[in-house]
Amino acid sequence: MTISSEFPAVPAAATVSFRTVDLRGRNLTLAALRAAVPRAQGQTVADAEEKVLDIISAVRKGGFEALAELALRFDGVEQDHPLVPQAALSAALEQLDPVVRRALEESISRARRFAEGQRPRNVDVQLGDGALVSQNWVPVARVGLYVPGGLAVYPSSVIMNVVPALAAGVESIALASPPQKEFGGLPHPTILAAAALLGITEVYAIGGAQAVAAFAYGVPAADAGPALEPVDVVTGPGNIFVATAKRLVKGVVGIDSEAGTTEIAILADSTAQPPLVAADLISQAEHDPKAASVLITDSEDLAAAVRAELDLQAAATKHSARVREALSGPQSGVVLVDNLEQGIAACDAYAAEHLEIMTRDAAAVAGRIRNAGAIFVGDYSPVSLGDYCAGSNHVLPTSGTAAFSSGLNVTTFLRAIQVVNYSREALAEVSGHIVSLSGAEDLPAHGEAVTARFPEQRGASSADM
Repeated sequence: MTISSEFPAVPAAATVSFRTVDLRGRNLTLAALRAAVPRAQGQTVADAEEKVLDIISAVRKGGFEALAELALRFDGVEQDHPLVPQAALSAALEQLDPVVRRALEESISRARRFAEGQRPRNVDVQLGDGALVSQNWVPVARVGLYVPGGLAVYPSSVIMNVVPALAAGVESIALASPPQKEFGGLPHPTILAAAALLGITEVYAIGGAQAVAAFAYGVPAADAGPALEPVDVVTGPGNIFVATAKRLVKGVVGIDSEAGTTEIAILADSTAQPPLVAADLISQAEHDPKAASVLITDSEDLAAAVRAELDLQAAATKHSARVREALSGPQSGVVLVDNLEQGIAACDAYAAEHLEIMTRDAAAVAGRIRNAGAIFVGDYSPVSLGDYCAGSNHVLPTSGTAAFSSGLNVTTFLRAIQVVNYSREALAEVSGHIVSLSGAEDLPAHGEAVTARFPEQRGASSADM
């Protein structure tokens, strides 16, 4: 089936400058591939670090007073205490559009089923008579979940953060989202309604890096309201400042990944439908002028057809200026490759947050990809599906970090605790090896901690034990 575009013609002045990176005929190393694929050339995490360090320091020293100053500076909101009143949460849910509520409920249902299926099982391994080693998965006690504001409203991110935390068994959940001047200094009411729908009662009107800092270090009680207790794990997407803050507090708390400005890569061949490819590139470009949209293909004809579609569809979409800026930026463009093999290598070098596969035998190709936050297979699995109703999670690693980190999931909120349970006889069986190894490492007290349990064997050589 060929899908034709129904978008009107667009004046030349509104065309998209979707650049080309030509890798054909080049045998590139992984490092060279990573350097060649499109990336943002503006502000980096390193550039944002100094500003974020200042924000973290201010929150740690100034508490709620500092948070109020930051809310005024960044959000134009005067604030006594950022805790959202319970009445506001209830009112937001009561006033939620029934159509939106049904959509949120369906999204929650699918996300919950997938999250509950992710929970890993505990493991008991019997290594001998009386020698049992176990691994038990235990939820963290408290988490802080961040839901961004900015150019869009993200009730879906409430679902993506909260549902896996609940499935993991976390008992204390706090949520933060930026205060909105047009809503009396509270987060967007749809955000509040989604939180209420999921039973979250601890919600704060705090945005950006300051929310991450408040979660990580906690905020003491003040005259205006109760303390914000520190958390064990901070999760959620955001801009460069949120991603930087999460990097800087990692170690004080756990984090999911550095989920910054969104990106999509599409690996496509000559069988792909240009209108669909263009529509999916645009769907992520509308998030932010810095969003990245990358097409990787071995077909010049497809690349040309997609360019034409981008011009038509970008002109017709609601956020046209934002989309054109994102598509025309250095972080976006076409990557031309010799063949599918080079295309897969380019995908792994790019390590996209979202990777769509629109090729012959797309499922088999998807199975060969090593680096991606999430993979979307074929014409009927667009990224938009994953954003809302696939059941998968849309909080995913960006900026190449998918090469070593995972998207938000149940295990983000779990710890694997190893439990060792040996009997006297089982310890005796390996005691000689422990003494030998402790001696080899010049840590004799390690061995002595074992021989102390067997006074009848003291003085015996390790070979005798």
